[in-house]
Amino acid sequence: QVQLVESGGGLVQAGGSLRLSCAASGSIGSINAMGWYRQAPGKQRDLVASITSGGSTNYADSVKGRFTISRDNAKNTVSLQMDSLKPEDTAVYYCNAVKILSSFQRANYWGQGTQVTVSS
Repeated sequence: QVQLVESGGGLVQAGGSLRLSCAASGSIGSINAMGWYRQAPGKQRDLVASITSGGSTNYADSVKGRFTISRDNAKNTVSLQMDSLKPEDTAVYYCNAVKILSSFQRANYWGQGTQVTVSS
């Protein structure tokens, strides 16, 4: 099992910045991608940004140029720097890790979620 513990989040005014961090522990071998998803009330959980163990990144179009994902493989942490925040960024943000179990199997792990609220 992999445990993911998030920190950061909170309340910020539009245009402000926040930084989310996530630390992985447990059976962390073979973790490939790590990333962040978010879920607003009444909406589905969507990818915000992800990063592979090799450093390749992927961002949702809505956050490109404003959010930056980074990863420290030695410390098993992933962070999300969020700048120029907008009210529509308000959501619960979840840390995610994908572990390779075999050539055909992947396992998804989730943090408990952290609230980000952006006031207008």
